Amino acid sequence: MKRLGLLAGMWLLVVAAQAQQSELNAHLTINSSKIQGTNAQIFTTLQTALNEFINNKKWTTATVALNERIDCTFTIILNEMTDDHFVGEIQIQARRPVFNSTYTTTIFNFRDTQFDFNYTEFEPLEYVENTLESNLTATVVFYIYVIMGLDFDSFSPRGGNAFLQEAQHIVSLAQSQMGWTGWKAFDSDRNRHALATALTENSSEPFRQFWYDYHRKGLDEMAGNPDRGRTNVLAVLPALTAFKSVRPNSVLLQMFSDAKLDEVAAIYSKATTQEKQEGYKMMTNLFPAESIRLEALKK
Repeated sequence: MKRLGLLAGMWLLVVAAQAQQSELNAHLTINSSKIQGTNAQIFTTLQTALNEFINNKKWTTATVALNERIDCTFTIILNEMTDDHFVGEIQIQARRPVFNSTYTTTIFNFRDTQFDFNYTEFEPLEYVENTLESNLTATVVFYIYVIMGLDFDSFSPRGGNAFLQEAQHIVSLAQSQMGWTGWKAFDSDRNRHALATALTENSSEPFRQFWYDYHRKGLDEMAGNPDRGRTNVLAVLPALTAFKSVRPNSVLLQMFSDAKLDEVAAIYSKATTQEKQEGYKMMTNLFPAESIRLEALKK
């Protein structure tokens, strides 16, 4: 009986730990090689603090098992430093496992070049909902919610709504901050405002349905039945053409290209010659600047 009680207590501790752990398995690095003549310890301190900030906080109410955490990487490249002000860019990549396989598929691969922030060494990094005090934490949390939105969308139709709405809410709050870059409408067609708007506006619903179909009905079928999974992926790709006809300059098209184009080419490699030819024509029409990445489809 004592052993049963001990096991029950250990199980409760595991459940409690899972309930409190972050939904992300993140690895953040800071590249400060362009900044010379300063105390490099501040970059190490900031890198450690940001990793703890992301990985030690619960971002949703969902219970996530250890093996269900979303693998992602953040790379901050610093170009300038003046006192406590930093200017650079942030690159984010996230992956999700494909059902019943060892393969992981990239769901987000994004480069944000409008990134600046103030930071003093050992300054606590905090995020309070509805209150933005730092462009650094606001930007990082924005991308955390985008990652979770895209991940949940890939498992159920529009399953990431709550997270994408939270990302949009951060954009709304950040726009009122003087001097914060990357949040303003029309400043760029690839900034945070453009990304959040594209993911939440009604005209992008077809893309989000396509996103689910591509992953859940296509990739997740491939381990059990490769031919069926590949057929399902190829069958949903024309939805991108329909989406481009409505939103030709949408950042979502570039987001898909950056994350998925190499994967699409690999999937087509097992298709028939006719399917490859049709795929090459369709994908080069969608992404004319990426024809080199699609060369394999011509063989």
